[in-house]
Amino acid sequence: MDHTDSVSPEPASAEPEFTEPELAEPYLREVLGTAGLAVEYVRAEDNTLFRLGEDGAEIPVVDFAGGYGSVLLGHNHPEIVRRATELLAAGTPVHAQFSRHPYANRLAAELNRIIHRELETDEPYFAIFANTGAEAVEAAVKHAELDRVMRLAALQEELAAHTESAREAVAASTAVVTAQTYARLGITAPAPAGDFDVLAAELTRRNAEQFARPPLFLSLEGGFHGKLAASVQLTHNEAYRTPFKSLAAQARFVPRERPDALKEIHAEERRTVWDVTVSDGRVELTEREIPAFCAFLVEPIQGEGGIQVLSAEFAAEIQRFCESVDCPVVIDEIQSGMGRTGTLLASSQIGLRGDYYTLAKTLGGGIAKTSVMLVRQARYRKEFEIVHSSTFAKDSFSCHIALKVLELLEADGGAAYRRAVERGEALRAALTSVREDFPEVVKDVRGKGLMLGMEFHDQSGSSSPILRDAAAGGLFGYVLAGHLLHRHDIRTFPTASALSTLRFEPSLQLSDTQIAQLESGLRDICGIMRDHAGERLTGASAH
Repeated sequence: MDHTDSVSPEPASAEPEFTEPELAEPYLREVLGTAGLAVEYVRAEDNTLFRLGEDGAEIPVVDFAGGYGSVLLGHNHPEIVRRATELLAAGTPVHAQFSRHPYANRLAAELNRIIHRELETDEPYFAIFANTGAEAVEAAVKHAELDRVMRLAALQEELAAHTESAREAVAASTAVVTAQTYARLGITAPAPAGDFDVLAAELTRRNAEQFARPPLFLSLEGGFHGKLAASVQLTHNEAYRTPFKSLAAQARFVPRERPDALKEIHAEERRTVWDVTVSDGRVELTEREIPAFCAFLVEPIQGEGGIQVLSAEFAAEIQRFCESVDCPVVIDEIQSGMGRTGTLLASSQIGLRGDYYTLAKTLGGGIAKTSVMLVRQARYRKEFEIVHSSTFAKDSFSCHIALKVLELLEADGGAAYRRAVERGEALRAALTSVREDFPEVVKDVRGKGLMLGMEFHDQSGSSSPILRDAAAGGLFGYVLAGHLLHRHDIRTFPTASALSTLRFEPSLQLSDTQIAQLESGLRDICGIMRDHAGERLTGASAH
C-alpha cells in the first residue's frame, strides 16, 4: 500500500450526494467525520468490510471491530446466509406471538447442553429470549428484582405470623414484654407494663421502612451493561449514567480485584428487620438480615472498560460473597461469550458460576438480532413469564439462526472454539511484539482468545499539539482508528469507557496476512507517538 498523500480528515467518497437534511444521528456522524471514520461500507464477507474509493472501486478493510464482537463466525457466513434464505423462502413465521415455539425450546435445550458440559452441572437454566444484549440485561435485573420482592413478601408474612403468635402469648399471660425488649428499640416501656401493641406498632413501622427501600445493585468499576434505563445505571461510565440517574435503581461500583471492598460495601449497605419470638415466657427481639442487593453484575472480560480480564481469584471472592449474602450473580457474556475466548462461556474458564447469564451478539450469527437471558432453576420464578414479554423475541427466524450458530461452533468436536484460541494466540503474539518494541508508547496488551486490547500510555503530555489535543478531547483512540482505517485499511475502535485502549475482536476467518497488516499499522501509529509526530495523523485516504 502506498500511503503518501496528506488530505482532508474526512475524504470524499463515491456515495451520491443527497439533498435531504441529515436526520439520522447527525451529530454522531459529525464526530465520526472529525476522526475520519464517517465512511460507508457497501459489502461484507468473512473478516472484511468493503468501502468505495473515489474511483468507485471497492476497498477491502480488515475488520477488527467485528460488530463489537457480533461476528465471530465472520460477516455473512455462507451457511448462515443459506439457512436464512431457506427460512425466508419457506415463509417461516416471524410473528407468531403467544403460541407454542418448539424451535425456541430446542435452542434453550442446546444452550443448556453446552452449559452443562462447561459448568459440569445438570441444573436446568430457563431461557427468556430478547432482541439485544441490553434488553437481556434488563430482563435479568427485572427477574432478579421480582425474585427479591417475592422473597421479601414471604419474609413479611413470616414476621407477621411471629408477631401475631407473640401477641396471643401476651394476651394469654404466657409471655411478657420486658423493659429490656422495649429498650432494644429505644422506646420507653408503656403503662400498663407489657402493652404489646406499642411494641408491635414500632416493629411494624421500622420494618416497613426497610422493606420499602429500593434495591441496590453491585457492578464492577469499568463495567458496561448497556444504555437502557436500568442497564445504564449498572454501567460505570458516568457520562452515560449520570443524566439518567433518577430513572432507575442505583448501583454500588466495586473496585476490580479488591475483595476487601466487598466486605466494606456489605457493612455499609446491609439491611435488617426485627423479628419477634417467645422464649421462656418472654417476648424477644431478633435482628434478621434481608436481601438488600438485587444482583451483582459481572463481565468475565470487560469489553468497554478496556478489555480487562477478571482473575479467577477475584471471581472466587465474588462467588463466596454473593453466596454469603444471598445475592444472585448475573454474568454478562454478551461480548465475551459465544466461543470468542475458546468456550461458550468465558466465565467457565475461571470457575465463576452465574445464577443468570446473558448472551447476544454472535448468538445471531451476524444476521439475526437476538439475545437470551438464562436463569438457573434454583432462582427461577415462573411468574416472570407473564409480567415480561417482547414483541420480536423468540421468533422462528432468529431461533433457527441461533441453532445454526451453535451447530457451527460445536462442529468437529468444537473446532471453532479451538480456532478462536489459536487465532487469538497468533494475534496476541503480534500485539505483544509491538509492545516490546515500543514500551514507551504501549502500556499493556491483554485479553483472551479473540477479545484483545492494546492500551497506550497517556499522550496528554506529548509535545505534539495534535496528540495532546486528541488525548484531552476524548478522541484519542478514534483518531488512531481513523489513521489505521485510511492508511492501513484496518477497522477498529477504542473501547467506549477506556479511550486509550484499542479493541481487537475479529472473526475466526482472521488470516496471518491480516494479522501482519494490523501489526504494520500499529507500528506506524506507535512510531508517530514515539516521535511526537501528530501531524502524520492528519492524513486520510491514500486511495
